[in-house]
Amino acid sequence: MRQKFNKHATDAFFVNHDTYMKPTPLSLSGDVILEIGSGKGDFICQYAKDHPDKTFVAVEFNRHVCYYIVLKKEAYKLDNLHIILDDAMNIDQYLTPHSVHTLYLQFSDPWPKAKHHKRRLTYPTKLDIYGKLLKKEGQLIFKTDHQKLYIESSFYIQTKFKDIHFEDDAQPLTYMTEYERKKRPHGSIYQITAGDYYETL
Repeated sequence: MRQKFNKHATDAFFVNHDTYMKPTPLSLSGDVILEIGSGKGDFICQYAKDHPDKTFVAVEFNRHVCYYIVLKKEAYKLDNLHIILDDAMNIDQYLTPHSVHTLYLQFSDPWPKAKHHKRRLTYPTKLDIYGKLLKKEGQLIFKTDHQKLYIESSFYIQTKFKDIHFEDDAQPLTYMTEYERKKRPHGSIYQITAGDYYETL
C-alpha cells in the first residue's frame, strides 16, 4: 500500500536525527543485525530495545515510513540502532564485507510483473550484495505472505546459497513486523533461511 505524504519527513529532519542518506562507511562492532525494507520499524526497534548488546541497522527507501523508525528510535532511546534512508543496492557502501550476522528481508514488495522483477529485494544481483556482507556463519532470513514471490525467491536463493531451509507455514517469532501481525491470522507466512553464500555459483 502506498504511504501517504508526510510533510515532516524532510532532509533536515533526517539530518537532525542522525539518519544516513548518502553512502557513509559505518564502523560497527559485535553482532550486526541488518533489516532491509524496515517499514515503520516495529520489528527492528523492538528487537534492538531488548538487545542493547547487539548492533542494529535499519534500511528503508521510503522517507515517509522511515520517519516513523526515527521516532521509535528516539522514543526507545536506541543508541544501538543505525538508520539508513537509501536504496538497498547501495548498502555495501555503508557496511563492510563479512560484518553482518543476520540479514532480514520481510514482506517486501513482490513486484509481480515480470518487467519489474529486477526490483525485488531477493533478485540475484541484490543477493550477491547481501551475501558478501554476511559473516561466514551469517544468515539471510526472508519472509513473505506472497506465495509466488516465495517460490520465485526460492529459485533465486538456491543459486547463491548452499545451506537453505524452507518453511511453508512459518511459526510466529518473538518479534514481528506490523504487517506480519495483521496478515498472520489470514493465511500462511512463508520463510526462507539461507546461509553459506557461495559467490561463484
